Amino acid sequence: MLYRESGQFKTSYAADQQLFPILQDRIGVLTLLAVALVAVPLLASDYWLTAILIPFLVFALAALGLNILTGYAGQLSLGTAAFMAVGAFAAYNFQLRIPGIPILVSFALGGLTSAAVGVLFGLPSLRIKGFYLAVATLAAQFFIPWLLVKVSWFSNNSSSGVITAQPVEILGFVFDTPVRKYLFVLVVVAVMALAAKNMVRSAIGRAWMAVRDMDVAAEVIGIRIMQTKLIAFAVSSFYCGVAGALYAYAYLGSVEPDGFNLDLSFRILFMIIIGGVGSIMGSFLGAAFITLLPIFLDIVLTDGAIWLGLNLPSGTTSMAQLVVFGALIIFFLIVEPLGLARLWQIAKEKLRLWPFPH
Repeated sequence: MLYRESGQFKTSYAADQQLFPILQDRIGVLTLLAVALVAVPLLASDYWLTAILIPFLVFALAALGLNILTGYAGQLSLGTAAFMAVGAFAAYNFQLRIPGIPILVSFALGGLTSAAVGVLFGLPSLRIKGFYLAVATLAAQFFIPWLLVKVSWFSNNSSSGVITAQPVEILGFVFDTPVRKYLFVLVVVAVMALAAKNMVRSAIGRAWMAVRDMDVAAEVIGIRIMQTKLIAFAVSSFYCGVAGALYAYAYLGSVEPDGFNLDLSFRILFMIIIGGVGSIMGSFLGAAFITLLPIFLDIVLTDGAIWLGLNLPSGTTSMAQLVVFGALIIFFLIVEPLGLARLWQIAKEKLRLWPFPH
């Protein structure tokens, strides 16, 4: 088979510790990036770029942030959408109140603001964990949107709390078309995903996993539990904050605090559960599943009803779509509770050992 690592000898520690140590993985990632950067903008329609691919990338980045906290550090959170709201409104205010500030700096500062808020709401993790920690982070989901509505300064004194994102401009180049917005989001998400993959392999990533698996044993071997947990909350919230800024600037254009509701937090949580907890790839697979499957079901159910000659009442198709979607999620979690990333890992292991039995 093509996917074999025999004969790929490593002659240095640097070569053995590469981000993608197997040649086929490096070729696959470069090919995927080339297709996403070149082929997709040329072939995809404006509808696909605006309504499907851009939200998929934004949600994948938010799921990646939650996966760092929940999958790698073992800290359950239900406030993902609230941290996205902080990033979106912070980036908006930095652009509004600091003349001439670069848009990427505003996004980074929005992410840092979200990280600071995440650390604040992550303080209960030093005393509680599991379900109780989820309830504590749920407070952010109710408090932050309420604060953004009540304090009109955050929305530049808008009576409804709605903000309209400023144009995305970098070095005089305006990202104002679907293709340009897609490429902008793709580059940001790709860079941050590669940084996250490298981060979880570092000392802090191993500390996160040690705390996740057994925090008492981790503390015995010298890992600082408080520092490790708070760093996980900060990094996770930073990723969610940047995702929120992209959500406002590259996807919707105008957002309101109520748009970052509990339903959005649960959607992102479902993404990492279905894609695979504790997996960078799983964040993207889960985002693709949650984003694309409802569209696919809508097309199938609508076309199926037309083909069968059924005149369904309005709303029946959407209700059937929700029922089928929920049933597929339950079925999938029963068949493979470790998510789509585990299926991908099993397939690679089989290819590496083929044709030998295992």
